[in-house]
Amino acid sequence: EVQLVESGGGLVQAGGSLRLSCAASGFTSDNYAITWFRQAPGKEREGISYIDMSNGRTLYADSVKGRFTISSDNAKNTVYLQMDSLKPEDTAVYYCAGAKGSVVVVTLRFSPHEYKFWGQGTQVTVSS
Repeated sequence: EVQLVESGGGLVQAGGSLRLSCAASGFTSDNYAITWFRQAPGKEREGISYIDMSNGRTLYADSVKGRFTISSDNAKNTVYLQMDSLKPEDTAVYYCAGAKGSVVVVTLRFSPHEYKFWGQGTQVTVSS
């Protein structure tokens, strides 16, 4: 059974940094993909960063490009999201989601429907 557990959320001032972690278990190889989503109150869930664990390819939403960095430690089956220059509009619950294999179609990598496995979420609050 695949499980994803996020950690690292919290309260930070605008301009600050946080690093989120997503610990994955249950995948039988490195042939899977992880995407970070976020959902603010009253808004749709937004995909913000993708990583293919088999080859390290990444993708970022325009809203976080240049400020957030996704990385992985395959030996630990853990994906990280380094969030710098945080803004109040980054306030949301952040989820990691997993898919077996790669999400080949780039335009679908931020579609929640592509992901079968979800973590419980971690709150990130950025104060102004």
